[in-house]
Amino acid sequence: MNSLSRELLIAIDLAEAGDWDGAHNLVQEYEDDVMAAWIHAVLHKIEGDLGNAGYWYRRAGRIDRVGDEPQAELRVIREHIGFKS
Repeated sequence: MNSLSRELLIAIDLAEAGDWDGAHNLVQEYEDDVMAAWIHAVLHKIEGDLGNAGYWYRRAGRIDRVGDEPQAELRVIREHIGFKS
């Protein structure tokens, strides 16, 4: 598993633990990566900032996921990252 994948999994762990700021700070470091952008979108959905979430969903190419439940979506992202490693 590469270091970016590990960092993104940490961001998901932080989000699942309720550390929104920690997760957000981490994904902001990788905003050119589509998986980081997808996590970023979910974080803004959790925050309730749907306009910003939509922006990040578009950057990630995942606008079709905007209606997904955030915790389930984080599990899907975790699986995708696992397959990338």
